[in-house]
Amino acid sequence: MQATIKDKATFVGVGLHSGAPARLTIHPAAAGHGIVFRRVDLKEGENQIAARWDNVTPSQLCTLLDNGQGATLSTVEHIMAALAGTGIHNALIEVDGPEVPILDGSSQLFVRGILRAGIRMQGRPLRAIRVLRPVEVRDGAAFARLSPADHLEIDFQIDFTDAAIGHQEKRLDMANGAFLRELADSRTFCRQSDVDAMRQNGLALGGTYDNAVVVDGAQVLSPGGLRHADEAVRHKMLDAMGDLALAGAPLLAQYTGHRAGHAMTNRLLRALFAQPDAWEWVTCSTDLENRLPGAGVAAYGPISGHEAALR
Repeated sequence: MQATIKDKATFVGVGLHSGAPARLTIHPAAAGHGIVFRRVDLKEGENQIAARWDNVTPSQLCTLLDNGQGATLSTVEHIMAALAGTGIHNALIEVDGPEVPILDGSSQLFVRGILRAGIRMQGRPLRAIRVLRPVEVRDGAAFARLSPADHLEIDFQIDFTDAAIGHQEKRLDMANGAFLRELADSRTFCRQSDVDAMRQNGLALGGTYDNAVVVDGAQVLSPGGLRHADEAVRHKMLDAMGDLALAGAPLLAQYTGHRAGHAMTNRLLRALFAQPDAWEWVTCSTDLENRLPGAGVAAYGPISGHEAALR
């Protein structure tokens, strides 16, 4: 069945690219509402943006939503991954500016805030999107593919010249709280040279060694090093989880990504929905609900770690 958050959860931090203070609050919403963002700094009536694949617009290094009425919101992938990973289907999310707060660069603090606020089942049937045949998009050596499956599985490979990252690959069945255990705490990553270039172009002004894994060749420059030896590929899987959540319902599919990123995953969703014979709506049975990423995660309770970003 559908679920929402029990009580509101508020998060404060900075925008990754602007460096400006950012505040986000997740509110409960009625069954059938879906995930909707509201820019509280903009004019009422033009400030709501549905978290949906067809509201994504091209942007650098993050997922950017645009409602076509002047309201945009960037870096939504980490909060969307947290919502999908905790099984939240309906929420109104208020944000006081153009960026979601980056927090620690992962979904960990969003997950903890959601679990602390609680999850409320809504007694209404949940529908999922079942992929019926493979759909793929490519760009040179990079590709992303959705294939039929009876649950969500993510299979990802990355290749970087930096020895601190190199070649990494990981495959996960996302059922049974796998997102919380395996991916939620994995941070965004970049090269020091990329940071320098972005800042020269007025980007990444809110980035620090505390909210991103920064590497330089074989060195990890962020204090404390890596949370996982393969943290980079885990974060790419986290991003894919958030970008796939913009389908508007849980996906029953295997996602395979090779050097894929935000733009390619959105292209993949557009390719899927452009082919009506490649997917179908299904009403979830209890057995199917138990195979979805958020099933049973309320029993985990708040996950451990730093809580200063929660208010």
